[in-house]
Amino acid sequence: METLSPTAARAAIETGARLVDIRDADEHARERIPGALNLPLARISDLAADGRPVIFHCRSGMRTAANAAQLQAAAAGAPAYLLEGGIDNWRRAGFATVADRRQPLEIMRQVQITAGALVLAGVLLGWLVAPGFFGLSAFVGVGLMFAGTTGWCGMANLLRVMPWNRRAAA
Repeated sequence: METLSPTAARAAIETGARLVDIRDADEHARERIPGALNLPLARISDLAADGRPVIFHCRSGMRTAANAAQLQAAAAGAPAYLLEGGIDNWRRAGFATVADRRQPLEIMRQVQITAGALVLAGVLLGWLVAPGFFGLSAFVGVGLMFAGTTGWCGMANLLRVMPWNRRAAA
């Protein structure tokens, strides 16, 4: 699929193209391009076909590029494009975004922070207190490998139900 610069994408949107944000709802709630329809990649087949051109975007452009064939199919024959560099590039080009920093960090960022903190704690406690604490780091490593191979992340599921994330889900 062809990529559009933020300037070209904005011009296309002004002439009737639809902008579709394929990021998850928590990412969209934290920062979005005004007027973008949030339709996460897992639900992209729900995109209504109306013949208008569609511009897909994510945070950096990596997800849209990696899933271009699926996005092209979801466009149902309408012209489809990718926003070059995603919302990050849109912002760098000086175009407006709506940011709500009161929303919690994206779940995957929370997983990365939590996993890193647990690994660090396991290593420090194993080194300073007792070698058995190295098991905490090993447990987190196994959990991350399991998540990577199966697509199911227990830590992400646990973090989703934490009180600070309930607002984003509502």
